[in-house]
Amino acid sequence: MNTMIKKIFGGIDMTWKKVIIMALASAVFTALVAIIPWFKYTSFHAIAVTFEVWILFGIIIIMNSKSNKDSALKCFVFFLISQPLIYLFQVPFSWQGWNLFSYYKYWFIWTILCIPMGYIGYYMKKDKWWGYLILAPMILLLSYSYLTYLPLFMFSFPKYILICLFCIATMIIYPLFIFNNKFAKIGGTIISVILIVIITVYSLLHPPVYETQLMSNTEAHPFDDTYTVTLADKKYGSVNIVYDERLEDYMLAVKFVREGKTELILTSPDGEETKYKLDIKRDTYDLERIK
Repeated sequence: MNTMIKKIFGGIDMTWKKVIIMALASAVFTALVAIIPWFKYTSFHAIAVTFEVWILFGIIIIMNSKSNKDSALKCFVFFLISQPLIYLFQVPFSWQGWNLFSYYKYWFIWTILCIPMGYIGYYMKKDKWWGYLILAPMILLLSYSYLTYLPLFMFSFPKYILICLFCIATMIIYPLFIFNNKFAKIGGTIISVILIVIITVYSLLHPPVYETQLMSNTEAHPFDDTYTVTLADKKYGSVNIVYDERLEDYMLAVKFVREGKTELILTSPDGEETKYKLDIKRDTYDLERIK
């Protein structure tokens, strides 16, 4: 395993042909992930919206390039090919059509920045202590991703477990296998472990909560503070009837703590129950009255 990882970070003959094939393959895979609905709320979707896997591709190219110029040009061409193709492949399947390319502006800026990043990144191959300073911004980006996806994993278990593990693994693997210099290798690994522990503890102490108001008092859904309301399974959170001063009406205020399906039960003062199917997601929900 160690030999294989070492080869990935310095033992590949990174020809232009391989760079182009890698760009085409990553574009096809990313477009498929963005097109197929099943991938939307999974770890796989991360490649379509955030940096983690693209950082890996960039580092692989850098560590297998032959010079600063070679590294800069190959990183630039890889992203110049892959990123617009991702949008192009999606055009026939998206309601936005060619307007999808409006999102490419953001990625094009990062594509331009690949030139200096690829050039400077090559200096990690010098294996000096200061090489870690070049890698550090990537470690911080991965830390931010881990901080973003860990609450999603906690709320929607087991979704997002793979991207959380990917962030943890790469934060440790990069300093451990890119460098031989003891400071960069050991010191960098320790910094990654500390960041992982801090983010994990912080997330456990501040678990994700989705707060919203389900519905208000209407003719179709009548209730007031004489009613009681509960969730059939309390592991999903809590619900209360509150009076909204601004709307001058009663509302169902909820605090969801995990994703899943349950029932919401409204009980009138005379004991009559009205039940609703409730499908909870991280930042939305579906509510349907059971007839």
